Amino acid sequence: MHSKKQTPVKYYVGIDVGSASVRAALVDEYGTVVAHADQPIQIWEPQPDHYEQSSADIWAACCSVTKKVVCGVDASRIRGVGFDATCSLVVVDKHFQPLAVNCEGQNYRNVIMWMDHRAVSQVERINATQHRVLSYVGGVMSVEMQPPKLLWIKENLQELCWEKAGYFFDLPDFLSWKATGVTARSLCTVVCKWTYTSDGGWDDSFWKVIGLEDLVKDKYEKIGNHVLSPGESVGKGLMPEAAKDLGLPEGIAVAASLIDAHAGGLGVIGADVKGHNLPCENQPITSRVAMICGTSSCHMGVSEKPIFVPGVWGPYFSAMVPGLWLNEGGQSATGKLIDHVVRGHVAFPELQSKAAASAHSIYTYLNSHLDLIKKSLPVGFLTVDLHVWPDFHGNRSPLTDLTLKGMVVGLTLSRGLDELALIYLATIQAIALGTRHILETMQAAGHHINTLFLCGGLSKNPLFVQMHADITGKPVVLSKEVESVLVGAAILGACASGDFTSIQQSYHGMSGLVRDVDSAASQTVQGWKGPLWII
Repeated sequence: MHSKKQTPVKYYVGIDVGSASVRAALVDEYGTVVAHADQPIQIWEPQPDHYEQSSADIWAACCSVTKKVVCGVDASRIRGVGFDATCSLVVVDKHFQPLAVNCEGQNYRNVIMWMDHRAVSQVERINATQHRVLSYVGGVMSVEMQPPKLLWIKENLQELCWEKAGYFFDLPDFLSWKATGVTARSLCTVVCKWTYTSDGGWDDSFWKVIGLEDLVKDKYEKIGNHVLSPGESVGKGLMPEAAKDLGLPEGIAVAASLIDAHAGGLGVIGADVKGHNLPCENQPITSRVAMICGTSSCHMGVSEKPIFVPGVWGPYFSAMVPGLWLNEGGQSATGKLIDHVVRGHVAFPELQSKAAASAHSIYTYLNSHLDLIKKSLPVGFLTVDLHVWPDFHGNRSPLTDLTLKGMVVGLTLSRGLDELALIYLATIQAIALGTRHILETMQAAGHHINTLFLCGGLSKNPLFVQMHADITGKPVVLSKEVESVLVGAAILGACASGDFTSIQQSYHGMSGLVRDVDSAASQTVQGWKGPLWII
């Protein structure tokens, strides 16, 4: 999908590995996505709460989509590449060959996904230590972080995997290694998911007390003893083999990576909104939260000083915006939950058929159907007797309880499309109420938040966006460049190239447009608004 604009002087490639697909974009020096492509990747679920992927499958998809977006482009104008990815755990041996993370011994399945909850007993024991590093993850470590997964591997796959393992990578760091041959880790990944601190590094006592003293003995070589700031150039740039695989010029700059949510946050949180009468105008970006909403949702708020929020990850220094502390709230299943509820309903085949006949997506059709049945009331009032508790995959923030389950209250004997549309709406409202709970918890701890900036797949659904504006009571800002995560990844490449002196200058220089959605009073999604900087 190529734009019709004049070819700009400089390009940067952003590569984003999500839960179910890999995407790439060619982004010009003004932050415009000139070309983009995507490709699905495989997920294995060998047993409940076990989710696995293949690093070879992921890299092959990275190569495929990147070749598509740079096809026909003057290679001399491509200046840098940046990666972002889910915070999944990649395991390879001492020769960088994949190692099985499963009892079946299937080595190609060498990735434990971020949403994998196999390490429940391990994380309970880690939390029981009440070690000081836990204060930087909201007081309670999540089963989705890497230490419990490492402990699970040691206790369950000692001979098959643990003793053979040479390196444990966060997926974003695996990709930068694959591109450069350098095993350096990003400050973003090791701080947010591995307990590294930007001022003190690794804490030997933590790894020893949880039973992973093995990692200390080799001076943390297996999990990273060379850490770079996001956007910093890695090694000598793109290796010849990787350049051939990706269809990119050999030696171009490769940036230290970001977790996918953090790339999205980087792509939207700094938008210049002057002239739009928003409460964040003339306020520091600490008044904003970037919400990256896809399979799961992350709520990224920054502060000048560390704020410790119970049940919310962080504070992490310079993990997203250099020089600022990051707190990260989250919901483990949002897009995945909506999909689960809709596709599991008895009326789903009818929905599928009618949506196909109208040439609309199932969600566009559901939104239209809700407009038909709402009559004179605002659509939100349709669910006055129907309520969803959305923690089908546990609660990440702020309750930090992975044992919680989902619930629906107010069901009737109705089995038709109307009832499906209503439970779809109630699920979206429940997710928005979860966001409100997170924001209120952050504000009670000391954050001052007045505006939401949304990006990710769910931000393309106007009902999802409107319910978040209505239920939180805060205006929502959307980027006209809907692929904000890819722009964030490309910003990393721009910084690494040396064309910009810092992350801040990169995102000040790569511009776009924004639109805004009013909160409760409007009940309508507003149109595009002015030219604004995405910084």
